[in-house]
Amino acid sequence: MDLAACLRDGETVTLAPGDIALIPCGFAMAFPDGFEAQVRPRSGLSVKHGISMPNAPGTIDADYRGEVKVPLINLGREAFTVEHGMRIAQMVIAPVARAEIVEVEELDETVRGSGGFGSTGV
Repeated sequence: MDLAACLRDGETVTLAPGDIALIPCGFAMAFPDGFEAQVRPRSGLSVKHGISMPNAPGTIDADYRGEVKVPLINLGREAFTVEHGMRIAQMVIAPVARAEIVEVEELDETVRGSGGFGSTGV
């Protein structure tokens, strides 16, 4: 679902290049334990204006009851103004897998091994 900025009448938030601001969405929510809300940048804002989230994707835990707010960062070259009602992010409610952590002396072998950060090619 889209998340929209909920600002006071006539209020705007202008992000200069490099600025970060926490934008309120005007609602709180509750969902069952075992789920999370994942907040993601909108692709149109990213491509057209360089607007993203510094913690993308952001996570809202099931026990949070405060107002939903979205941290936005301006990675673009020009100032960007957020207005009331503007769609600023997207949110997905998803199940959370609970992993059991088991300490071992060594890991099983794979073809990739410890290669990372570009080791599998382009």
